Amino acid sequence: MRVGVLTGGRDCPGLNAVVRAVVRKGVQQYGDEFVGFVDGWRGPLDGETVPLDIPAVRGTLPRGGTILGTSRTHPLDHPEGVRRIRENLAKHEVEALITIGGRDTLGTAARLADEYGLPIVGVPKTIDNDLSGTDCTIGYDTAVGVATGAIDRLHTTAESHKRVLVVEVMGGDTGWIALRSGLAGGANVILIPEQPFDVEQVCAWVTSRFRASYAPIVVVADGAYPKDGSMRLGPGSGVRLSGVGEWLAGEIEHRSGKEARTTVLGHLQRGGSPSPFDRWLATRFGLHAIDAVHEQDFGTMVALRGTDVVRVPIAEATARVKRVDPKLYEEVGVFFG
Repeated sequence: MRVGVLTGGRDCPGLNAVVRAVVRKGVQQYGDEFVGFVDGWRGPLDGETVPLDIPAVRGTLPRGGTILGTSRTHPLDHPEGVRRIRENLAKHEVEALITIGGRDTLGTAARLADEYGLPIVGVPKTIDNDLSGTDCTIGYDTAVGVATGAIDRLHTTAESHKRVLVVEVMGGDTGWIALRSGLAGGANVILIPEQPFDVEQVCAWVTSRFRASYAPIVVVADGAYPKDGSMRLGPGSGVRLSGVGEWLAGEIEHRSGKEARTTVLGHLQRGGSPSPFDRWLATRFGLHAIDAVHEQDFGTMVALRGTDVVRVPIAEATARVKRVDPKLYEEVGVFFG
């Protein structure tokens, strides 16, 4: 077969490992040829490709980012988007398309497969770990490791200066990165979007740690917000931009009288070499994705369930956001304050 591959949405570690596994198994076991579409959905939309064979993927297993490039292009926003994709797949003689992405990219893939009959197999990636169809997404483990390492380093400077250090991590609408890295890094407060927080309670936890002669670390997901709605919103559309960490540090300093500083990890969580787990997961996903192509199991996404890689409908996997269960959050509450 002649198979297309694209990586869409925001980048994350492990994307190249998926592409490498798809190409290696496709060429060696099935005798496939591959076409790499550049910059996410823009590639099939504009017909822009790069050569994709075994030499092209050699040495990419530990490499971050994506050799195919990525973008947040939405082809269904274009009046002729579906027609242009069909024509470009036909032009390049592509018989199936492996789409590696998060909620937006795979949501588009689901519609193209289910409503327009395009032969697509999905692979889940996002550091946010918010896809309901899989236990874990590519990139999440690496992001947690980066955040945990930063928290470990910040403990000593917090203690040296007797300051509150607020660490803002990514996560979008979910608190998976904050919860796991905060627990692993020994944070004294963890704030997530699923549980709106009380600023006074946060200040009480901070004060209690100082009474124990210990400078606290507060980990906050960039989508977290206070119960009273006092968090500032981003200009225009009403969508709040990253900045909750800086805002919270100011509130803590004002209300508690304790000096507070903010560290925003931002895109550090997306960059660099994937963790061993992400390399393992991405490789397995790639191997199973090319099998799904040859079994013509289109409209499905490979997913991790326990230790098994299974297939689920892409539409089902993207239908809802996987959020942190309140019970899971309550488990770690014993460490707060």
